[in-house]
Amino acid sequence: MSEEYRGTAGAETQAAAGEGEEVEEVEEKTSLLRWLIETAVLVALAFGLSLLIRYFLVEPYRVPSGSMLPTIQLQDRLLANKLVFKVGGKPQYKDVVVFADPTGEYPNLVKRVIATEGQVVDLTEDGQVTVDGLALDEPYTHGQRSDPLFSTSSVAFPFTVPKDHVWVMGDNRENSADSRVFGAVPLKDVRGRVFLTYWPLNHFGRLDYAPKYGL
Repeated sequence: MSEEYRGTAGAETQAAAGEGEEVEEVEEKTSLLRWLIETAVLVALAFGLSLLIRYFLVEPYRVPSGSMLPTIQLQDRLLANKLVFKVGGKPQYKDVVVFADPTGEYPNLVKRVIATEGQVVDLTEDGQVTVDGLALDEPYTHGQRSDPLFSTSSVAFPFTVPKDHVWVMGDNRENSADSRVFGAVPLKDVRGRVFLTYWPLNHFGRLDYAPKYGL
């Protein structure tokens, strides 16, 4: 075999090898680009899904005060069902709900529904709550009195809950700024119905003294 032929064959082999390397590099870049695009799409979908869930279905909340002790501890993390009120449901007696703080001190508050529209709430001299003339059985207050908060409120009793409103009170009755202070809460300001404490883990579970629903 001549030297000229060997040189030509070697050059062709090197050229072919170079072309093969270029093809591999292009394929690697294409694969990386495809992976980046797929990852970006998945992240966008996950973000969109999380927004959808938080807006329509379930949202986590942090308890800003001790007004629901001992049922809910200060700084507990809760999950609230938002869908139930978006599809026409209304808060019911004993529901624990999240709503916009009427005082503006916190973004949201957590209290228990005691009465709904049209019902008449009164506070007796012996520290009980009556609704439509009947004294409530309230084991969640653990014997605390339910007195008017005259020093911080202009709410007068007996109080008739207006249409599309609810009357709410904290379980920690002697240390709760609730409807005794700011009156009934408009349904439009109720964010959701609490169904679970998820953090800290040693508090994980459904709430005591609350109606049992699927969510």
